Parts: sequence; structure tokens; C-alpha cells
Amino acid sequence: RFLWKKCTVLKLFVLCMVLALGSLLWLQLSCSADLNQDMLANRPPYQPCPLERQTSHVDDSSWGPHKMAVIVPFRERFEELLVFVPYMHAFLNKKKIRHKILVVNQVDHFRFNRASLINVGYMESGNDTDYIAMHDVDLLPQNEALDYGFPEEGPFHVASPELHPLYHYKTYVGGILLLTKKHYKM
Repeated sequence: RFLWKKCTVLKLFVLCMVLALGSLLWLQLSCSADLNQDMLANRPPYQPCPLERQTSHVDDSSWGPHKMAVIVPFRERFEELLVFVPYMHAFLNKKKIRHKILVVNQVDHFRFNRASLINVGYMESGNDTDYIAMHDVDLLPQNEALDYGFPEEGPFHVASPELHPLYHYKTYVGGILLLTKKHYKM
């Protein structure tokens, strides 16, 4: 009889603990959802980053007629991104290549899907660009002779498998690949 009462008290204690933890979890989740809704409602309207203005080359014929969208598939490499964006702006401006940089961030915890991020970047690149560069955030062009110009003769692999320090196989399409929007649609 004493053992039976002891088991009942233990079961009651476990039930109370489960209910208490469940209530705390529900409270935490409901409060964080309210906070997120408040943050979304009160945030200022979207404005692009105030990076270096590039209006000076709009009428300058030496910049050429083409504009490139640099699509950067990205996840969890913020330090590299802080170096990449200003470096690429300076590099491409020095070569007089009209451009815009699109960083497409994957925020879930699934396997990194570079192709899907590039598709999103292509969709977001708009009608003001006529070719794209699929560009890894960890590759910076060190050689001034590298050609980022319009790929008139078809897709051009700037960082070929022979030159990339990590990937040495023929079907590698990562790194830096330039192609026209027409070729991308194919």
C-alpha cells in the first residue's frame, strides 16, 4: 500500500513537470512570435545599402554598354562577405564594368543549395543587366588581367578547375562563371 502511494506521487510529479515545461515552451514561442510581428510592422521601408554611388559612369561611353549582375550564393560566411563586396566593387570599377552585386542568403539549416540561390539571384537581377557572374564569396580576383567583360563567345569560366585550390574535376562549375542571360535561360 505504501509503495502504491509512492508511485502515484511520482507519476503526479512527472505529470506536473511535463505540464510546466510545456507551458513555458508555449509561452516562449507565443511571445517570440508577437515580438517578430511587432518588429516586422515597425521596421522602416526597404532601402538599398548606401554603397558607393555609381552614377558617374552612366553617360561615360568608356564603361561599355553591358551591365553585369554578380550573384553571390551565401551562407554563414559573413567575415568573407565584408571583404568581398567592397573589393569587388573596387575591382570592377577599376576595370570600368557596370555591375551590381546580389548576395543571396540561405537561412535554413538544410544542405547548401547553390543552384537554387543562383536561380533566385537571376530572378532578382532585373532587366537592367544583360549578363551574370556566378561568384563564390571566397574567391577574390587577384590578377588584374582577369576578364570580367561581356562573354560574347558563350559562357566563360574565370576560375577553372585547374586554378581552383579545392576542386580539380572537369565538371566543376563553381568558382566564377560568366554567362549571358540568354545562355542562362537555355
